[in-house]
Amino acid sequence: MKSWPLSTKIGLFLLASVALASPVQGAENQKQTELFEILLENGSITQEQYDTLVDSETEPGVDADGSVGDDASAGDDPSAGAGVAPLPPVSAPGDDTTTAAAAAGASDPVSTSDDGDAGDQQLNERIANAVARKIDEDFPVKASYGDKGFRLETKDGNWQTNLQWRFQFRLTWPLSGDPLQVSDFAANEKVTFENRRLRMKIGGHGYRPWLKYYFEVDLQPSRDSDDSSSNASARVIDWRVDVAKFEPLELRVGQWKIGYNRERVDSSGRQEFVERSIVNRIFTIDRQVGVSLRGRLFPGTHADMRYDFGAYTGEGRGVRNDDNNLMYVGRLQWNFMGRDLKFRQTDVERTEKPTGSIALAAATTTGKCTRWSSSGCGNLDGYASPSVAGQGQFRIHQAVSEIAFKWQGFSFQNENHWKRVIDRSFATSEARQERDLFGLYAQTGYFFNEIFDCVPKELELAFRYAIVREPNETNLLKQNTRQEFTTAANWFFWGHNNKLTLDYSYLTLDDDVLSRNVSDSRVRLQWDISF
Repeated sequence: MKSWPLSTKIGLFLLASVALASPVQGAENQKQTELFEILLENGSITQEQYDTLVDSETEPGVDADGSVGDDASAGDDPSAGAGVAPLPPVSAPGDDTTTAAAAAGASDPVSTSDDGDAGDQQLNERIANAVARKIDEDFPVKASYGDKGFRLETKDGNWQTNLQWRFQFRLTWPLSGDPLQVSDFAANEKVTFENRRLRMKIGGHGYRPWLKYYFEVDLQPSRDSDDSSSNASARVIDWRVDVAKFEPLELRVGQWKIGYNRERVDSSGRQEFVERSIVNRIFTIDRQVGVSLRGRLFPGTHADMRYDFGAYTGEGRGVRNDDNNLMYVGRLQWNFMGRDLKFRQTDVERTEKPTGSIALAAATTTGKCTRWSSSGCGNLDGYASPSVAGQGQFRIHQAVSEIAFKWQGFSFQNENHWKRVIDRSFATSEARQERDLFGLYAQTGYFFNEIFDCVPKELELAFRYAIVREPNETNLLKQNTRQEFTTAANWFFWGHNNKLTLDYSYLTLDDDVLSRNVSDSRVRLQWDISF
C-alpha cells in the first residue's frame, strides 16, 4: 500500500479540524457546508465523508446556534466528544480497498493501494479546479487579452481598462523622410535605423459602458519626417472622453486626431505602407484640443451615414488658443452599402460583404499656423513660422473628398485635397496674398491568396500614387509639383498587431523657379508590433 502525499493528508486533517473544532456561529457553519458541497460536487470527497463532516459541525452537547446544552458544560471533560464518528478514510478514485488499520483509526488513516498514483493527481486537479472556479465566480474583476491589449473588466461590465504597448522599428535608405526641395534630393545617402514610434495606449470605460476614455503616450518621440522640430521627452498625444450612450448623438471632448480625412485618422499601426503619403504633411489638421458632436444615422440602410462637427483651438496639440478665433471642422460620411467602414487600411480581416464609404469634409481657421503635425502648429515652406507670425496672420480654408472600399482581401482608398492660404500681412491687391494648394493620393492592396492558393495568406501586395502642387519656397507665385510612386509588401504575423512591411518609393520634384526636375528612390523596412 502507498500513502497519500503529505500535502493531501495535511489538507484533509485541517478540513476535519475545522469541522471538529470548538462551536462556531450559524454563519460560519453555512460557509463550511458550502465548501463541503463544492468538494462533494467535484468528487473530492465521498457522500459518506460529506455526511460525517456536515454532522460534525454541531458537536454533541452543542446546539446549532452554538449554545451549551444539558449534555455538556464548560467544565466537562473534552473526551466527552470522543463519541463523534471518526472521519472515514479517503479512497483514491478507482481503489475500492482501504487498510484495516485505517478503518480502526490507525495513525495513518489515509492510505491507498499502489494504483492510487493516478487518483492522487486527479484528486489534486479536482480540488484546484474547484478553487479556481470559486475564485472566478466570486472575484469581481476578470482579466483577458484581445486586439486592444490586456483587459481588466468588472463582471457587471461598468468598468473596463485596456492596456497596450506598441513598438515600431524602421530601416530606411537612402532618405529617411519625404524630400521637399531640390536640395533634399541632393543630400548625402545614408542608412538609418530609428525607433519610429513607442506608444502606450490606455482606454476603456467607467461608471457605464457608454462613458468612454482613451489616452495615448509617446514614450520615444521622434520627429515626424516632415517636421524640423523635435521633442526630447515623453508626451501625451491623445486624451479624450466620449459620452456615447446614443449612437445617433455622441459627445467627445479632449485632444485627438480630428475626424477630417481618413489617411490621417487611420492609426500609424493600421497602415498599408511604412508611412503616410506625401499628401499628409500639407493637408492634415492632425491633433487639436476641443469638442465635437458625432454620430451614426440610419444604420444598416442605404442612407447609412456618419457625421462629425467640432470646434477646436486651432493651435495643434497641447497648446492653448492665443486669440478669440477657433477652428471649425465638419465631416459627412455615407456608407452607401449600409455597412460601416472602420478607419484602418488593408483588408487583412477579409471583409465578407462589400463595404464602402464616400465622405466630404471641410475646415477653416485663423491663426499663426499654416499646417499641423503630431508636434503641433507648424508652417508650410515659404510661409512664416508660428514663432514669428503675427496674431491671426493666416486665414486657412480647406476641403477634401474621399472614397474607400474593402471586400474579401481587396482594399482601395483615395483622397482629393484643396487648401487656400490667405496671408493677411500682405495687401489684398498683392497676388501672393492668396495661394491655393492641391493634392491627391490613391492606393490599393490585395491578398492574392484569395485567388491563388500557392500565395501565402499572410502576404499582401499594395501600390500607391500621390501628387502635391504647392507654392515654391522661394517664390510663392511659382509652383512645385511633387509625386510619389510606392509599392509595398506586407506580411501579417498576427493582423496589424504584428506585421512586417517593406516598401519602395520613387519620388520626383518639378521646381518652376529652378526649372529642374529631380528624382530619387527610397527603400524602407519596418516591423510594427503591439503587445
